[in-house]
Amino acid sequence: MTTSHTPNDRELSRRNFIQNSSLAVAGAVAALRAPYVHAAGSENAPGVKIGLIGCGGRGTGALLDAVGAAYQSVYPEKGYHTEDVAEGATVEKRDIKVLALADLYEERLERCNRNLERVKLKVPTDHCYVGIDAYQKLLAHPEINYVILATPPHFRPAHLKAAIEAGKNVFMEKPAAVDVPGVKTVIEAGKLAAEKKLGIAAGTQRRHSPDYRETIKRLHDGAIGDIVYAKCYWNGGQIWVIDRKPGWTDVEWQLKNWNYFTWLSGDHIVEQHVHNLDVMNWVLGAHPVKAVSGLGGRQSRTGDRHGHIFDHFAVEYEYPGGVTMFSQCRQINGCKSIVGEFVRGTHGTSNCANYIAPSGADGWSYRGRARSAYQQEHENLIASIRAGEPINEAQNIAESTMTAIIGREACYSGQEITWDQAMESTKRLGPESYDVAEFDIPPVARPGSYKFS
Repeated sequence: MTTSHTPNDRELSRRNFIQNSSLAVAGAVAALRAPYVHAAGSENAPGVKIGLIGCGGRGTGALLDAVGAAYQSVYPEKGYHTEDVAEGATVEKRDIKVLALADLYEERLERCNRNLERVKLKVPTDHCYVGIDAYQKLLAHPEINYVILATPPHFRPAHLKAAIEAGKNVFMEKPAAVDVPGVKTVIEAGKLAAEKKLGIAAGTQRRHSPDYRETIKRLHDGAIGDIVYAKCYWNGGQIWVIDRKPGWTDVEWQLKNWNYFTWLSGDHIVEQHVHNLDVMNWVLGAHPVKAVSGLGGRQSRTGDRHGHIFDHFAVEYEYPGGVTMFSQCRQINGCKSIVGEFVRGTHGTSNCANYIAPSGADGWSYRGRARSAYQQEHENLIASIRAGEPINEAQNIAESTMTAIIGREACYSGQEITWDQAMESTKRLGPESYDVAEFDIPPVARPGSYKFS
């Protein structure tokens, strides 16, 4: 089975600010459940009323993808490109609007709004909220029916819970949480969303990509027999880092440099590698029973500017039935890059994405039209709401996040970590209050002495 898989530039550069795509919503023919959104094709139909919580590059990119999906859902017969928003009146006439923005820092919110102004979607200043409670002010808008959560992952469980309690459909970026209490909050929010018939989609966009969907459907239908072994990778280079400036408090710097602190990001096995782990859970139809063993450390990014996270992880997981899955992720420059997922079955192999090689038979490759999964995930969520059967991905993303967490803890501690054991953890990561000036982070985890609790 080949393991040569070159990472897509779009994957490694995070989310592009503007995605150029022309995608149609399949099956978006019914009225939206919410009273302020009408049936597709109605000339007077308002589309989606969006609120963005977390206005960094990822949030701004997700916002533009959502606008594109909303426009396409109202008029599925018209090929849509995000830059068409620059016509301005085109979007305004359909009443597809961005109604409010919220962020912890004013400069980030203003930068987002300047980018929105370029495509005539600027939000009025009285609907722009700054501070730790900004999300609550945004959620108080009764007309908002579609909330995007794109803050650092530490805040996601609380924001999701509040959004569902406020009656909003939610698109949430991945991962779902950074610790076990957060995972449990997401699961409970998902249950509440189901009761309230609200939609939740997560930023694990591979689940919405047609090539992955078709390939994994064939795997589930037995294209390579019973899967006996799996492996996945996200090995790439270093990502952005924010150096501390004079006058910044501990918490302020950590919040702005959030990738490098476990309490904010979960470490990169949780923040980034969760994509691949999610595919593994999807293909295998379960979450792992345990992280059997793990190795990891901090060899390249060793300075204070890189916080206390590891720069590489390798984990062996055991799934129900004794299936082994090997996981590896790395953020070190100058090394071989590989991003992908691979499985071996009793009758062949597959890369899970677009190719299946049955034993003794001709291989199958996906030949469908390429699409932007970043916009497709919004289209699918909107379409499901219109059909009265809203997507609810809370359980899936919670389990994939938990898969990453037990892998992290196995590497940090050097111990086997079972799923059931881990789910008993009550340890919440982060400060008790975000107003404190000083917050000393734990030292870099040392296997053999670090203890998971």
